[in-house]
Amino acid sequence: MSTVLHTPPQTPAPAPAGDDLAALAVSHGLSVSGARPSLPEYVRRLWARRHFITAFATAKLTAQYSQAKLGQVWQVMTPLLNAAVYYFIFGVLLGTKHGVPDYVPFLVTGVFIWTFTQSSIMAGTRAISGNLGLVRALHFPRAALPISFCLQQLQQLLFSMAALVVILLCFGVPVSASWLLALPALALQFTFNAGVSMIMARWGAKTPDIAQLMPFVLRTWMYVSGVMWSLDKLAQNDHLPHVVKVALEANPAAIYIDLMRFALIDSFHAEQLPHHVWPLAVGWALVAGVGGFIYFWKAEETYGRG
Repeated sequence: MSTVLHTPPQTPAPAPAGDDLAALAVSHGLSVSGARPSLPEYVRRLWARRHFITAFATAKLTAQYSQAKLGQVWQVMTPLLNAAVYYFIFGVLLGTKHGVPDYVPFLVTGVFIWTFTQSSIMAGTRAISGNLGLVRALHFPRAALPISFCLQQLQQLLFSMAALVVILLCFGVPVSASWLLALPALALQFTFNAGVSMIMARWGAKTPDIAQLMPFVLRTWMYVSGVMWSLDKLAQNDHLPHVVKVALEANPAAIYIDLMRFALIDSFHAEQLPHHVWPLAVGWALVAGVGGFIYFWKAEETYGRG
């Protein structure tokens, strides 16, 4: 008679705890999908995609007016038409041109430089929320998007600067060595714009409705940035509180506008610039550029989710 041996049922081994799973993954070279890299690694990856950033910016700029019959001519016509409207309303009707030498070059320079900041920030606000398909389909440093949009606006500004040079010459503004100061001023403004754009890109990715609010904020900012009038005359108003005068002088948009006017317009003198204008311009560029980049990087793994 055969004997049947019964093996007692074996209890399954307990599943590894969460920490054990993490350690197991690390030991096999695995990492969390979409995890935020370290800041130095993030900068390295962004630099490695510099050709994508420039190509993407150029492609967006080319496609911007592809449906218009005049095509790329609108890159110059749009800010010129804005300047014409501001000249009629503020220069003629409100009389802000009185007491301002070379008012047309003064105004056109202000409009072009302000448009660079305004367009960069608006494009940055929609950089993530408006490109979710690209963000979800491809793996790349998300900061490439707001930076590329700022680069697109810089390219458009350079087209406009060609028209500005013609306007300056037509109104008798001589070519001078001070025009070279436009290069560092534009570099600092681009750094500032990119930093603010990255801040707005993070906000816009979480709350897309911010894009609807920004035109009102930017319009208010434009009116206190001396685009259509000279802020040094406004600051001489004895009825303004001292804190308001300091805020007007430290306004980054006004600083970059005044630096460009000082570089290009012979009649715009150094005494019209805010105190410590170059340290302020460098400081705003560093605070916005570095701070905005780090602020955007800290939410890298959240973009495109939800």
